[in-house]
Amino acid sequence: WEFNGSFYQPSAFLMMGIPGLEALHYWISIPFCALYLIALLGNCMILLIIKKTQSLHEPMYYFLSMLAVTDLGLVLCTLPTTLGIFWFNMRRIGFDACLTQMYFIHILSFIESSVLLAMAFDRFIAISHPLRHPSILTKTTVVKIGLAIILRGMVSLLPIPFLLKRLTYCGKTELSHSFCFHPDIMNLACADIKVNVFYGMIILLSTVGMDFIFIVLSYILIIKTVIGLATKEECLKALNTCVSHICAVLVFFIPMIGLSMIHRFGKNVPPLVNTLVAYTYLIIPPALNPIIYSIKSSHIREALLRALRRKSE
Repeated sequence: WEFNGSFYQPSAFLMMGIPGLEALHYWISIPFCALYLIALLGNCMILLIIKKTQSLHEPMYYFLSMLAVTDLGLVLCTLPTTLGIFWFNMRRIGFDACLTQMYFIHILSFIESSVLLAMAFDRFIAISHPLRHPSILTKTTVVKIGLAIILRGMVSLLPIPFLLKRLTYCGKTELSHSFCFHPDIMNLACADIKVNVFYGMIILLSTVGMDFIFIVLSYILIIKTVIGLATKEECLKALNTCVSHICAVLVFFIPMIGLSMIHRFGKNVPPLVNTLVAYTYLIIPPALNPIIYSIKSSHIREALLRALRRKSE
């Protein structure tokens, strides 16, 4: 403990694996390793295919590349501490290291939310204004959108570590997860956390919350456009281009909203449920997104098959 007058700050926190199943951590690590491997290989494969396939150099796949990079970042943020607990029972993480991990996890989550919104905008323009799509979403515009997404995440979350460092901590230093999460750290403080709660809620609603609302509005407009198409075949073809994105949105937002609600309002939720939702939120989307896009996107699938044929020759 670091002491400064009446101010107490722990030198480290203790992370938690899966409560009640500590004896099975070695076995539990097997599916986690599989998911991490799928996420790493799958997202790297998506990036490599888009880079090497000239026909995929268009806005939809540029945004998909951003999504893949973000998913890789989330995996690399949580993999060391999660597998460290499962394999070596390394529960201790330094206070500053915990804040750093928390900052990047939240930034990458916010970036993923914003990228999903950008992908929804791309689908809306492609379906509602197909002739204007190339002139609206140029390469320069896509780069500007990407930079704006990163800047928004970094700036909006910058005060969070400092708001946590100003708090006084006492007694309990055990986190609820094998990674550092803002509400989890905040709830260990024995000081007034109203500012943290208020700022965290405002930032969450003004970023991820607004992203989700605009994604829903985009699809309302897309459906309105699709209904006006002449034939059923055209309608289904237009909607089919959105299936991958809809799946990615559901896979990301449902566990994220669930985890946020549990931390803020679920005081009586069993720890195991809290832990499983957290792992679902951080590990499942990076592992599933490459699979979803490889299955549903014919261009990605065909490029992957061509690459596999070249290797086998």
